[in-house]
Parts: sequence; C-alpha cells; structure tokens
Amino acid sequence: MPSDEETEIRLDARNAEERRTLWWVLGINFTQVLVAGAVGVLADSTGLLGAALDNLGDAAVYAVSLYAVGRTVVAKARAANLSGILLILVAFALLVEIFRRFFAAAEPIGLAMIVTALANAATNLLVLRLLRAHRAHGVHFKASWIFTTNDMVVNVGIVLSGVLVMLLKSPIPDLLIGIVVVGIVFKGGWEILGEAREAREAARRAPQEGK
Repeated sequence: MPSDEETEIRLDARNAEERRTLWWVLGINFTQVLVAGAVGVLADSTGLLGAALDNLGDAAVYAVSLYAVGRTVVAKARAANLSGILLILVAFALLVEIFRRFFAAAEPIGLAMIVTALANAATNLLVLRLLRAHRAHGVHFKASWIFTTNDMVVNVGIVLSGVLVMLLKSPIPDLLIGIVVVGIVFKGGWEILGEAREAREAARRAPQEGK
C-alpha cells in the first residue's frame, strides 16, 4: 500500500491538474461569452444572446469549481449547488430577454448565427476533451460536464434556427431556439441541484455506516 505521504503527493498533483484544466475551460467560456454576446447584439439574435448567457453561467460554475478543488465532498456539493442555482437564474434572465425581443420585433441575421454557433461548438468539443479525464473527480466536475454538453445541444439548435431564419425570412425560429435554450439551461440547473443533494446525503451517510 502507498504511504500517507505518497497519497498526499498524488492528490496534490491531481488537484494541480484539475485547477489547470478549470482555468483553461474558464478562459474558453469567458471568450465565448464575449464573442457570442457581441455577435448576438449585432445580429439581433436571441439564440446567440442565450448562448452568451449560458456561457456566462458556465464561467461562474467553473470559477466555483476552482474553489472546490481539493476540498471536502460537502464543500464540492455546496459549490455544485451554487452552480445549479446560478444556471436556473440564467434561464429566467434569458426568458425575460426573449419576451422583450418578441415584442420589439427583432430581425436576426441567420448567417451570423450559424458561423458563431459552429465556432462555439468547436470550442465546446475542446472543453469536453479537457474535462473528460476529470468527470469522476467530484460532483463539481459532473456539473461542469453537464454545462458543456448542454452548450453543444444549444449550439446545434442555433445553427438549425439560423438556417430557418434565412429560409423563412422570419425571426420566429430564433425566438423558438431561445425558448428551447431556457428549457435546456433550467433542466441542467435542476440536474446539478439533484447531484449536489445526492452528494451531501452520501457524505452524511458515510460516517453512520462506518460505526
């Protein structure tokens, strides 16, 4: 069996690797926020603004996950819980924006939606590759994985809605994908809250089972 010192060294190395990964994905997501947000405003696209808000929620989650690295299961569960709450708040903020743009008669630019969503999807694949090795390292990493897989679905939807905007000459597909994004984001937040609750309950049961 490895000694306590060897175990501690191995854990320290893993924690350092996790922090490095999270810093990378945090930087990638913040860049996505700036790009999708700017293009969303210029292209008058609810879908892209939704993607930007979603990525902003992701960035907050990765920041919280950085805090959780190397901490207890309970601390990681609290971090994941905060992540879930942030994601649900993002969903409600996007829903308000969708209603505002519906009544303001937005005119989205389909080509800009498609190009930006494809670029976001490519960077999301990179994030998933970075996170893959750490998925089993705690509920905070599970939350990060859920966020990024949600982003992939969102970007595919934006590409499809961009095509329909161009074909139909209508903003309705963009508004509809915005509503779909709200549902995906809300579902992701709810799943993360469930994962955090299970982790807390497992941590509470562990001492009792050891008696």
